[in-house]
Amino acid sequence: MQKKSIYVVYTGGTIGMQHSEHGYIPVSGHLQRQLAKMPEFHREEMPDFTIKEHLPLIDSSNITPEDWQSIADDINENYHNYDGFVILHGTDTMAFTASALSFMFENLSKPIIVTGSQIPLEALRSDGQTNLLNALYLAAHHPINEVALFFNNTLYRGNRTVKAHADGFNAFASPNSAPLLEAGINIKQFKINSFPKGKGEFIAHNITPQPIGVVTIYPGLSDVVVKNILMQPVKALILRSYGVGNAPSHPALLSTLREATERGIVVINLTQCISGRVNMEGYATGQALAEVGVISGYDMTFEATLTKLHYLLSQQYNYTEICRLMQQNLRGEMTLNDND
Repeated sequence: MQKKSIYVVYTGGTIGMQHSEHGYIPVSGHLQRQLAKMPEFHREEMPDFTIKEHLPLIDSSNITPEDWQSIADDINENYHNYDGFVILHGTDTMAFTASALSFMFENLSKPIIVTGSQIPLEALRSDGQTNLLNALYLAAHHPINEVALFFNNTLYRGNRTVKAHADGFNAFASPNSAPLLEAGINIKQFKINSFPKGKGEFIAHNITPQPIGVVTIYPGLSDVVVKNILMQPVKALILRSYGVGNAPSHPALLSTLREATERGIVVINLTQCISGRVNMEGYATGQALAEVGVISGYDMTFEATLTKLHYLLSQQYNYTEICRLMQQNLRGEMTLNDND
């Protein structure tokens, strides 16, 4: 049987860093030299793989929508030449990139797995070896045709992930969705909520930087702070609310939000809680937000909400269409009801 062929997009991050007197730094070619010393990556049951290094290698804290576009362009150009794709990325914004790519790619018929490590591949106790080895193996032999994130022996739907631990190997979590797969002694796949998958040709949509505001509700928040943010040239506002979508019902705050939605600014209600979802019908304070035009983010992660807004605002949709699509399950990023 012919070996599968996997295309590896190496953007930077801890996994390929080299120790120096100033700490770990990204060095071009260092990752490839480390992999050449590791025979397990070249065993018969492993797929063939090609590494494309993006230059300059970047710390993921510096990632921008332009970088998402660069990654998407690279995969789009090579889509028909490989059986699957692995993206090596720093952990700080890995969930953002996985979420963004999930919206940019439509009608995927091949697996795309984002991974990285907490300790560089060159270090004795690196988790990079296990993460990359498994990502390559799963892309070849257990393909799930969507954008996923693999870390610590678990494969997650990319747009459901958050970075949950700053310095542990279990760095990622998927608070509102079961994982896609666990790589233990056996490979165990889970059935999770589906999303409408088209049968047409693969499409790579463009994404561009968009002015999006973020406000976290806290006791004593002044409506002037919110008003000042909305005075800027923003196209959308993510309101990080309490509990199931509650916020102060101060007339001045509600008036400010009403003015924003009437001006065509998309205002989305997203809970601060780690898990659970927004239900704006549950309490009067949530209903008050709905009455001024604020829409529900359901159980989306912040990462998915932000990148979905970037994606929709980058297309030719009007305000009404964006509000509708933000509340529609496009790529498995949200649970609309208990039956999903």
